[in-house]
Amino acid sequence: MTKADLINILIQEMGMSKKNAESIVNTFLGSMIESLKKGEGIELRGFGSFRIRKRNPRIGRNPQTGEKVKVPAKKVVYFKPGKELKDSIK
Repeated sequence: MTKADLINILIQEMGMSKKNAESIVNTFLGSMIESLKKGEGIELRGFGSFRIRKRNPRIGRNPQTGEKVKVPAKKVVYFKPGKELKDSIK
């Protein structure tokens, strides 16, 4: 599913204009991104939670040459599905 698919679902199911549907989706996703940038987690009951995890620096390997490469520390988004989501996919 894409962002455009979400917008089309809002248009069809809620009977709203494309402009309003785009605004809702953009506001929702934008607020999620801002929360994660601040280091806050996001919890959507029944769906799951998004958290930021810190990865430590490490020594990696270039798969083509076998040369050792320093991989810097970074932050990654981690998603943990909720119980209802897990149960509905079975």
